[in-house]
Amino acid sequence: MHSYAIGDIHGHIDLLRAAHDRIADDMARHGPGPIIHVGDLVDRGPDCRGVIDYLAAGMVRGENWIILKGNHDRMFARFLRDPFEAEPGLRSDLGYLNPKIGGAATLASYGVRNAADRPVKPVHAEAMAAVPPTHVTFIDNLPVMHRFDEAVFVHAGIRPGIPLDDQSETDLLWIRGPFLDDPLPHGPLIVHGHTAIDRPTLYGNRLNIDSGAAYGGPLSAVVIEGRDVFHLTATGRVALPITP
Repeated sequence: MHSYAIGDIHGHIDLLRAAHDRIADDMARHGPGPIIHVGDLVDRGPDCRGVIDYLAAGMVRGENWIILKGNHDRMFARFLRDPFEAEPGLRSDLGYLNPKIGGAATLASYGVRNAADRPVKPVHAEAMAAVPPTHVTFIDNLPVMHRFDEAVFVHAGIRPGIPLDDQSETDLLWIRGPFLDDPLPHGPLIVHGHTAIDRPTLYGNRLNIDSGAAYGGPLSAVVIEGRDVFHLTATGRVALPITP
């Protein structure tokens, strides 16, 4: 049994297609398995709408894909419902259109231009007219956790000491320090993104696969067999050692 996972996409449709191509090559050698996308489909990148169209079409075709919700995906859907509603987990001085968040790039992919430089109300009205309701429904219905074999897949991580079934959605989408700094076993291997690093890294109790596509880095794909992890490269599998 093996599964595949893809890190934070952030609107990079070309990188996503290339990651799927590497997975298809590995499947040709080793057999099929589910592909889990750990969220953050949108924001900061050049074609957020294209990413949602691509993934939604794959689900309609019956691809063996699991697409998890990331904090940026929830912020996008929340902005469309109410641009002034606070996002739990986000600093109070930031909003969806703040350049640090990158929501304006998502809206631009739907034809709403210069969103970060204009008043919120007209931007919201344009966004409501431009974003298909099916895209909002797609995001709203994304799961926040997936379990397969010896791994649990989430976007950001889990709160240590809390049973998996009792985790809050906000922790699963936003947590950093309490999770990243905890060296103790979580039971299953926790596969996550959310915190950008240079390359996929296996820490023993968790696996971080966000290699910074949002900031010009690559989009990583990995294959997981039990608790063994392999980075999928242009030349095939590369085993990941456990990093202390």
